[in-house]
Amino acid sequence: SVHGQWKSHELRSKDEKTLLFGEKPVKVFGIRNPEEIPWGEAGADFVVESTGVFTDKDKAAAHLKGGAKKVVISAPSKDAPMFVVGVNEHEYKPALNVVSNASCTTNCLAPLAKVINDRFGIVEGLMTTVHSITATQKTVDGPSAKDWRGGRAASFNIIPSSTGAAKAVGKVLPALNGKLTGMSFRVPTVDVSVVDL
Repeated sequence: SVHGQWKSHELRSKDEKTLLFGEKPVKVFGIRNPEEIPWGEAGADFVVESTGVFTDKDKAAAHLKGGAKKVVISAPSKDAPMFVVGVNEHEYKPALNVVSNASCTTNCLAPLAKVINDRFGIVEGLMTTVHSITATQKTVDGPSAKDWRGGRAASFNIIPSSTGAAKAVGKVLPALNGKLTGMSFRVPTVDVSVVDL
């Protein structure tokens, strides 16, 4: 609905567990526990963990038990090595089986911060992201475990929020650790966000 229909190949269902992208079969699973997904049997070497649920290293590593060889977490992780292409991907070692690719905001901010820091130096900085609605927000006003602002209806409000992107930049660029801070505004759009540094 947001990005439109798949146009690269004809997409159809072969059976209840297989989609066909053109003539290429792709297995589909509906299993909650990652270690029960038969990745090896399906021929999947790399798994992108994008549920937002299994963001720490041990939980994401459950995919390895199902036969995957590598796992990329598509969110910041408190304990998995974090990499941003154009910033620190050269530090990746093949022995690392579970890594984080940080967040969309960190992938926007870190390359910009690296260029500015490499050329001019950064003493301290404030980043702001104007961020589209995410799945964790409320569709109508209601209680929020995090804060009162988070309980506001996403499609009608500009909601100030915290962001971990500035802190995550310090993980991928140690020279900037503790030098950046940031804030986020969740806005009532379904796609496209912007970062200001």
